[in-house]
Amino acid sequence: MNNRERWVIAGILAVVVAMIGADLLNDSSEGVSVWHVLVESMAGLVAALGLIYLLRGTYLLQHRLTEEVAKSTALQKQSEIWRVDARRYVDGLARAINEQLTRWNLTVAEKEVTFLLLKGLGFKEIAMVRNTSERTARAQSTAIYAKAGLSGRTELAAFFLEDLLLPQET
Repeated sequence: MNNRERWVIAGILAVVVAMIGADLLNDSSEGVSVWHVLVESMAGLVAALGLIYLLRGTYLLQHRLTEEVAKSTALQKQSEIWRVDARRYVDGLARAINEQLTRWNLTVAEKEVTFLLLKGLGFKEIAMVRNTSERTARAQSTAIYAKAGLSGRTELAAFFLEDLLLPQET
């Protein structure tokens, strides 16, 4: 149930409570039987309790929503701080990888392919990204491995990422 629906129902319950209260005042001045007044009083009490329950639930929901918005805002701030902080390291790593690729005498195209291989793209995806054929992507990757003295993609990734992994504590 959305917030507007809650307020409509609360308004209806408030009107019911007011009407039953007015009827009880009227009935008491007319000398209506006690059981009739009791039944109407119970109906008024049930409507009043329903109104209180609904308003309490609305308040608690609004309070929780406010807390969640605050948490979300805090997490977004932390996330942005982490991104900015991590960006320095990522940029430094990219520069270091590029320097190693230069030492291996890779061409600009081979460097592009190397970064795409490190990102985990397959030959078909590399060909699409670079607007070449899959065959060209395969040939360039073979040239990369040969110039680097590596046997394949796994050794290429391990060459750059092995030292980034923290040792597992046993």
